[in-house]
Amino acid sequence: MDIPPLASKIAALSLSALPVSYALNHLSALSHPLGVALMSALILGLLFTTVYSLSRSEIYYDPLYAVFAVFAFTSVVDLVIALQEDGYAVDFMEFYTKEGEPYLRTAHGIFICYWDGSVHYLLYLAMAGAIRRRKSYRNLGLYWLGSFAMSILVFLPGNILGKYSSEIRPAFFLTVPYMLVPCWAGVRIFRQPRAPTCCTPSLVEEEQRKGLLKRPADLLLVIYLILAGLFTLFRGLVVLDCPTDTCFVYIYQYEPYLRDPVAYPKVQMLMCMFYVLPFYGLAIYALVFPGCSWLPDWALVFAGAIGQAQFSHMGASMHLRTPFTYRVPEDTWACFFLSNLLYALGPHLLAFRCLLRPAFFLQPQPPGSQASHKKQH
Repeated sequence: MDIPPLASKIAALSLSALPVSYALNHLSALSHPLGVALMSALILGLLFTTVYSLSRSEIYYDPLYAVFAVFAFTSVVDLVIALQEDGYAVDFMEFYTKEGEPYLRTAHGIFICYWDGSVHYLLYLAMAGAIRRRKSYRNLGLYWLGSFAMSILVFLPGNILGKYSSEIRPAFFLTVPYMLVPCWAGVRIFRQPRAPTCCTPSLVEEEQRKGLLKRPADLLLVIYLILAGLFTLFRGLVVLDCPTDTCFVYIYQYEPYLRDPVAYPKVQMLMCMFYVLPFYGLAIYALVFPGCSWLPDWALVFAGAIGQAQFSHMGASMHLRTPFTYRVPEDTWACFFLSNLLYALGPHLLAFRCLLRPAFFLQPQPPGSQASHKKQH
């Protein structure tokens, strides 16, 4: 997968978030929650207007260019929030975390900001650079789509259901468009043509003739998906207060963060049980039976989703903002880290396998197409 060049114009525009946030932090008018919400909406509107005036040709070519430009700006803001909450920056976004979205000060909120300010930020620059050069960014877009959707689907319900439900301010409603963007962006990204492959009909036929035992890498992936599916189901039952001794021991000795009243870990595990677990079952089917052309795309989506989820979950489980009783005990830290790291790594290996050798997943061509292919060459 070729990584598109980064968009320098958007990178420069996004860095303006630093002086803007510093200046806003010293405005007394922003000491009121409604003032924070109105000022945030005004800044986003002015930012969109600026992007539109500077990049009309790119926006006409692909409207997602404006989305990536605005989100790159907010990614820098999120990175500043995370650095400030961890004590690496001061006098930037204190007004927003106090009067706008106080739940960003939780361990989960901090690590969501770190992920958005690093991984999402680089993806925005790469995808905007691809649009500017009229190149495809489909694979990057699918990974971002899964990551962004998982972040929103865990964070927003966690804010409403957790102990910070009484701290919801008017700025919370600015996140409502974030629920709509993945739907619109996902449709546009999935409609983009796939990158052409060099797989000939004879290669596709040869690969699809092999059984699972003749594909050791796929066999290992199937075994991994079975184990990861069981682990997903187990953690889902744990947060649903399964009364078995195994669940009791696990939640108190290995992942006590699952009991944290902020509700983010519980929502995270339920999202995995209801969405990731069925995907694992379908992925096993696609690795056994040939011609499942949908797997490469959805493997990228779920790789992004699980990567973001595990980063936030692992970080919040050990962060100082998490109360001591809910942090991972020191004597089980290695077990926790290894199991969760493998859980995050597996979907990325699956996506890499699908992109590296897609012949097994391609639709078999009808009879006669191979003969015409030979005539052309």
